[in-house]
Amino acid sequence: MGRMIGLRLIDAIPTILLVLTLVFVALRILPGDPAQVALGDMATPAQLELFREQMGLNLPLWQQYFIFLWDMLTLNLGRSLVSNVPVASIIAANLPYTIELTLVATGMGVIIGVPLGVLAATNRNKLPDSGVRVFSLIGYAIPDFYLGALMLIVFSLNLGWFPINGGGTDFLSRLHHVFLPALTLAMVKSAFLGRLTRTSLLEVLGKDYVRTARAKGARENRVIYRHGLRNALLPVTTGLGLSLLATLSGSVAIELVFNRPGLGETLIGAIAERDYPVIQAGAVIFAFFVVFINLLIDIAYIAIDPRIRVQS
Repeated sequence: MGRMIGLRLIDAIPTILLVLTLVFVALRILPGDPAQVALGDMATPAQLELFREQMGLNLPLWQQYFIFLWDMLTLNLGRSLVSNVPVASIIAANLPYTIELTLVATGMGVIIGVPLGVLAATNRNKLPDSGVRVFSLIGYAIPDFYLGALMLIVFSLNLGWFPINGGGTDFLSRLHHVFLPALTLAMVKSAFLGRLTRTSLLEVLGKDYVRTARAKGARENRVIYRHGLRNALLPVTTGLGLSLLATLSGSVAIELVFNRPGLGETLIGAIAERDYPVIQAGAVIFAFFVVFINLLIDIAYIAIDPRIRVQS
């Protein structure tokens, strides 16, 4: 297990380096002057030049690049060019909201999607199966930001059941604020997980060992959940990891729709203001989450199917 995790971490280094390089290059080729954005239109040329010198923006690009890599390696995130607030403070204030939204939405997606997939597989070509497939097609087709806008209009503006904006303060308040955005993401992701669970479970239920279990008189629930669903979880685990990553990226649009604090909303504002340090730190965090989630998927593989440990 430890050797496998170590190898996966080593494999992740080129990925993170590539992400950092792309972010650095993309920010530098965008039009506009970050010094002008930070100091405003009334700044004098001398003030602009002094700002560029203080922030290292007047150095050659290759020097800026290596300074940037070293800062990321030493977790020196710097200060915002716009607000002069430490980037670490900005991230610390907004990241918990994004993690909260992602975890709640993923959990709701699993709670909705996996049982729907089991229901469809155990009622193949019957009414429940048709209903789940229609639900999956709708979930695939509708964009999460569009569904979020509809749910915001219906449940927040018209019915007044949920708050229109904000992230809440105490536990119950935060749960109230996160429920509708999380449900929006969960409805879309559960369609994918439900379809995947149905396909995987149908394939497993056609295996010889399942027919043998039925021939021995095992109860149908035991056949489905112990022999069927457990062995169908490997591709579902892959789908869950992809769904978690998609939920993390989808949270950016949902945070904007619901005017909710979070890392996505912070990055959108930083991109508009050309706030290099905030954008760079956000990209590093998102890359870290991608690597971390993929590592969790590998560990889950081993927990579900120990034979993978031997192959590793």
